[in-house]
Amino acid sequence: MEIQHQQSGSKGTFFISRNNEILAEMTYSRAGEKLVIIDHTEVSDELRGQGAGKELVYTLVEWARANDIKVMPLCPFANSVFRRDLTIQDVLT
Repeated sequence: MEIQHQQSGSKGTFFISRNNEILAEMTYSRAGEKLVIIDHTEVSDELRGQGAGKELVYTLVEWARANDIKVMPLCPFANSVFRRDLTIQDVLT
């Protein structure tokens, strides 16, 4: 699964696509230079149960670490991934 990242202004998304169709997506909003708020995660039926949503979170964590950004996971799915994995909680606000 290749995860892509796009930013436009104060909004951003990590996503998986195939044939120009988005199959999984996690969106965020920037709250200043050093904070992002994860607001939504969605995975298509085609990828459900394959860990796509979790991989989106892990990719965002790598990006946040590399850019010294803190994360606030308001999305219930992303929040549950952070609660279950202590190794990624260093990026939380």
